[in-house]
Amino acid sequence: MGNSADVIIIGGGIVGTSIAYQLSKMGRKVIILEKDQLACQATRAAAGMLASQAEIEQDGPLFQMGLTSQSMFSTLANELLEFSGVDIEFVNKGLLKIAETEEIASEVKKQVDFQREWDPAITWLDKKELLELEPSLSPSISGAMLIPNDGHVQPAKLAKAFTQAAAYFGAEIREHTEVVSLIYENGQVRGVNTTNGAIRSEQVVVAAGAWASKLLCEAGLEINVYPVKGECFSVRPEKPVISMTIFSDKRCYLVLKRNGEIYIGATMIEHTFDQTVTPKGIASLIERATNLVPQLNEAAWERVWSGIRPQTGDGLPYIGEHPSRKGLYVAAGHFRNGILLSPITGKLMANLLTGGITDQTLLSAFHLERHKKIVV
Repeated sequence: MGNSADVIIIGGGIVGTSIAYQLSKMGRKVIILEKDQLACQATRAAAGMLASQAEIEQDGPLFQMGLTSQSMFSTLANELLEFSGVDIEFVNKGLLKIAETEEIASEVKKQVDFQREWDPAITWLDKKELLELEPSLSPSISGAMLIPNDGHVQPAKLAKAFTQAAAYFGAEIREHTEVVSLIYENGQVRGVNTTNGAIRSEQVVVAAGAWASKLLCEAGLEINVYPVKGECFSVRPEKPVISMTIFSDKRCYLVLKRNGEIYIGATMIEHTFDQTVTPKGIASLIERATNLVPQLNEAAWERVWSGIRPQTGDGLPYIGEHPSRKGLYVAAGHFRNGILLSPITGKLMANLLTGGITDQTLLSAFHLERHKKIVV
């Protein structure tokens, strides 16, 4: 193993591996450093929804970024299969955003009108139309927004595909290697000190999710990234009970995977790195899920899991270069949209690091100084 690289990426989650793939494909020598195992935090907790038009309800930089990134998955799935041999299980069978009450229905109908500007195929389904499409849904539901062009992927396989495709182009992956400090000389990044020794590089990307704040604080930049635990579980019905993703405004989702397993999540417990899966959290999800699809009460139990997702004070990720430490870059704080935004984040960061063409208007919304607390 070498002790130098063109770019060091701190963090082996979905964002870090996507950046590594794009940079390696451009011919840069990349080392990914992960303090635990690859994709073991927010990526592990994700269900893989690409729900840009269900999760993000207002126009703006995050929404436009989400739409752009979502449109990249079809081509990306084929590209990653070619270079990594991994099928990311891209499924594009649509999503239903459920309105459980008449009051919620009036709000979802407004979202339909707004979203149709971007996708004319989006439509409102009343109760009768909804139950004709998904007969297993509870008859108490008032209706739903149908987003026929939405889809999902298998998060762990997407991260694996990014990693193996990056390795195909020469990237090196080092798990169980924690970065303990950054190395600077005259305001320029020169590398990192790790638990396994120093590695030199003049470009370092912090893509460490909820752990990014600690490293950046040491670098004189305080950003508002904090942990949010998400608990999930999965079941496997004997017979299919849903045909597409079900998303509730009460923050419960059901995602049908190719193997028949249904992922159900997710709780949101803020400001904790504790990954314990609790009876209280899983019980709340079971109640929400079975209220939506009563037949899930008879489904076979599969497994439970949790992960730590990185949220920010204003809900927008941080993407850009450190204002006073040349060569230090950040891509963190993607919260529930890390899977969705991974393709576009990888492209943006790769272009930024190599001097390529970047959408400066878009990036300006995610700059690192927006909560300006910098120590030079």
